[in-house]
Amino acid sequence: MNDTNTDKSDIRVIYKSQEFEEFYDGLSDNVKLKFEHVFNVIQTVYALPNKFVKHLVNTDLYEMRVSVGTNEYRTVLFAIDHDNIIQSTRILLLNGFLKKSEKDYKKQISKAEKILKDLEL
Repeated sequence: MNDTNTDKSDIRVIYKSQEFEEFYDGLSDNVKLKFEHVFNVIQTVYALPNKFVKHLVNTDLYEMRVSVGTNEYRTVLFAIDHDNIIQSTRILLLNGFLKKSEKDYKKQISKAEKILKDLEL
């Protein structure tokens, strides 16, 4: 797991799974810029807006939301040290994907749960 650049004033530290790193590395530079903006929001804003982070119902997981034009990118994430992401200080980005359908969503959540289980968190 790698963490993003942090600053002493950051509220949260973001860690990235290998699966997320592989997804992120494949993105274009303009999409990466949008992701960097959302990373900054997660790290520095206490009460996270639903526009950027939303709880996934009936799971312990959240989704990070990045919109670029008509494309909607999602990253399944886990609050490591608290049940509530707002009170968490450590966030793990599990896997990312381009949202296409609800069926895709369920598959990606299952993938994220497997990554989390494999990491034994």
